Amino acid sequence: MSPQPFDRDGVLKDMMAVATLERDAELMLRVREGDTESFALLLERHRMPVIHFLFRMVQNQPVAEELAQEVFLRVYRSRANYEPTAKFTTWLFRIATHLALNWIRDKRHERGQESLDVEVQEGVSRQIADRAISAEQTMVRESRFDEIRRAIAGLPEKQRAAVLMHKYDEMEYSQIATVLECSESAVKSLLFRAYETLRARLAHMA
Repeated sequence: MSPQPFDRDGVLKDMMAVATLERDAELMLRVREGDTESFALLLERHRMPVIHFLFRMVQNQPVAEELAQEVFLRVYRSRANYEPTAKFTTWLFRIATHLALNWIRDKRHERGQESLDVEVQEGVSRQIADRAISAEQTMVRESRFDEIRRAIAGLPEKQRAAVLMHKYDEMEYSQIATVLECSESAVKSLLFRAYETLRARLAHMA
């Protein structure tokens, strides 16, 4: 039997991922010892991914930013009890998910109309990479993005959170299970149902 080819790129990618995880844990351990500069570094590294995740969950930019502030405030308040037993990002997204789900449940009764402000804010924040694209092409692309976003936003809360972590943040099943406090099989079931729903809602775009 011939030996398997050496996957240099894969090994380097894994080493970089481990280094990143160790770096996050190292920074948080320094925060635990009172190093505020390390907390500032963690904030700089993870603030935008957390805001993007929260925005996709709550569909409101100002609320997403407020919730992100609360996420990192809770991280800082919990510094004395921090232990690097799990990935830092898993712990971080567990806090973010709980806050988002609580906000959604608290505001569910207020869903009388959709705010156009959110549409405008997202449109302003999104940068178009290729400025040579025609206005018509841009409108079509923006319309498709919005339709996908609305389809994801229409999923049940836990399905939505699982899809966002799996698709946008590229988290593993084990990480998502830890964040949602369920089994990996439950995560797979959530994702299966969510993707089936999305396929049905977006079939006309295939």
